[in-house]
Amino acid sequence: MSLNRREFVGNSIAAAGICLSPAFLSAAEKKASHKLKILFLGGTGFLGPHTVNYALSRGHEVTLFNRGKTNDDLFPQLEKIVGDRDPKKDKGLSGLKNREWDAVIDTSGYVPRIVEASSQLLADKVKQYVFISTICQYDNWAEGGKNGTEKRPRATLDDPLTEDVSKHYCALKGYCEKAAETAMPGRVTQIRPGLIVGPRDKTDRFTYWPVRISQGGQVLAPGTPQDLTQFIDVRDLAQFIVRTLENKITGEFNLVCPPFPFGELLQSCLKVSKSDAKLNWVPAKFMQEHDVQPWRDVFMWADINSPGAGALTWSGEKALQAGLTIRPVDETVKATLDWFGSLPQERQNKLRAGMSREKEAKVLQAWHAHQKKV
Repeated sequence: MSLNRREFVGNSIAAAGICLSPAFLSAAEKKASHKLKILFLGGTGFLGPHTVNYALSRGHEVTLFNRGKTNDDLFPQLEKIVGDRDPKKDKGLSGLKNREWDAVIDTSGYVPRIVEASSQLLADKVKQYVFISTICQYDNWAEGGKNGTEKRPRATLDDPLTEDVSKHYCALKGYCEKAAETAMPGRVTQIRPGLIVGPRDKTDRFTYWPVRISQGGQVLAPGTPQDLTQFIDVRDLAQFIVRTLENKITGEFNLVCPPFPFGELLQSCLKVSKSDAKLNWVPAKFMQEHDVQPWRDVFMWADINSPGAGALTWSGEKALQAGLTIRPVDETVKATLDWFGSLPQERQNKLRAGMSREKEAKVLQAWHAHQKKV
């Protein structure tokens, strides 16, 4: 890693002081000074509803364009245009013709050809295009660290015409960015989030930790408390997206909180859930020997000495300077637990990420036996 722990923790504390200013937080409750007409391509998945709700709270007018197949019961009060991002499909983008908006928010673009179609169609119909990309669209993005800024080059593909999103999701997002920029030069805002967490997240990658710790007992905690983690609360991301429209901010932005110790995340889970769980910090080498892998069995974490650790050390400084606010981790943990607790019991009974309780117990048993021998 290029930055040491002390530098990252220092940056985290400094950024918190900037981001949590009471004046800015209270301003978020007020109506915007100018009402915008916003077209939303998507809007009913994970990030979409949070962004739509925030835009509405600011007094903006929102139109949704999607296939009408995902959470169609959301926002019955809004205008909804049913169509398809792919112009080759039935109806396609025809519902967007002969209409005008102030801005468009695109959370559903994954294929350059499809983003090209929407951005070209809307080039003369909107003033600003906000494209939700990803932080992994960078070349060798897992390196992160001091080179983890918006100046890092995009990843490239041998076949830039491929539409295999499952295989080339990250690089294709970069090509989607280029498509929007070509259609609307100087009027595009590229939002590049890290791992998005919080209420409505169906992956459970972050949710695993507050839920597992709330259940109590012996918990396997990976590595050391000083290893770093990083993410973005979906509500902070949503607010920043809307503010870029209100303030006519264009350009490229990494959307991540400053890296902070993984131990702080788990301590927050303990505090918020009022759990009596006991954390057992198991070294990375021992976990590897017992087939416990990051991003398969344990999420939000990487061994600080491993090549993958850089993926959790990106800089969001440019976004912070442009007005990104980062809420305390306790708020993210609480909101996630509250949301998860509102789901049907059948859904709560099966986390979609993280180790099974059986595997966790087996590895901890081996770890405790190992400790007795040394």
